[in-house]
Amino acid sequence: MSVKPPTDRSNLRKSWLDILAVTTWGILLLKYAIDGTLYILIHPSYYLLVTVTGACLLTIGLWQSWRLYRGNIATATEQHSSLLPTGAASMLLLGTAIAGLIITPKLFTSNAAIQRGVSAEAVTVTRSQAKAFKTNTKPESRTLVDWKRTLANYPEPDAYLGQTANINGFVIYPKELPANYLLLSRFVITCCAADAYPISLPIKFTGDRQTYPQDSWLQVKGKASVETISGTRQLVITATDLKSIPAPKNPYQE
Repeated sequence: MSVKPPTDRSNLRKSWLDILAVTTWGILLLKYAIDGTLYILIHPSYYLLVTVTGACLLTIGLWQSWRLYRGNIATATEQHSSLLPTGAASMLLLGTAIAGLIITPKLFTSNAAIQRGVSAEAVTVTRSQAKAFKTNTKPESRTLVDWKRTLANYPEPDAYLGQTANINGFVIYPKELPANYLLLSRFVITCCAADAYPISLPIKFTGDRQTYPQDSWLQVKGKASVETISGTRQLVITATDLKSIPAPKNPYQE
């Protein structure tokens, strides 16, 4: 059984479909770069690469469109074996790019943090007698991730008693926390949103929880203390000042 070769018209349609898919992806990547969406999708190290890629795809698409319009591109007539019908791959790419233009990516919320394993137990290893411990970073200059890394290196909470904290993140209220505690959380990203994972510190505060809704962003100033939560001694930041802030342009910490 012979396979009927595609007509010039069908080849022309496929060429235009390929060009449209490439051009739309270029537009999508540049849109994400311009409106800041890249900040919630990938690590900052890749911003320039993605932006340049978008510009290249758009340039190639426009150039190829001009050449095809002027008849300077010969449409392919060779037959190739494929699991997908002719033009299906380009249609899939085009559909994905259009969906990206229509659907706006959202920040991770407390639900995502809980699903990915955020916990009120900041550190569970303690010693009966704390030894001296010093770091070169001033406590008030530590970000939330700096506190977590410092605790990972030296998890004895008594070593940090009285140290000043000035951190920000979004609010989570796990079921196991008493009413006067919240988790201040951030997502840490290494490559893209798919590998982001949550970190958190317990915050002890006074007042009504309704003042600090879940998923709202706070700047927390306070002192490090040691509390027993759910039977575990751990570091807690006792807040002296809680201030609502807008979600940052880059919600992740590296």
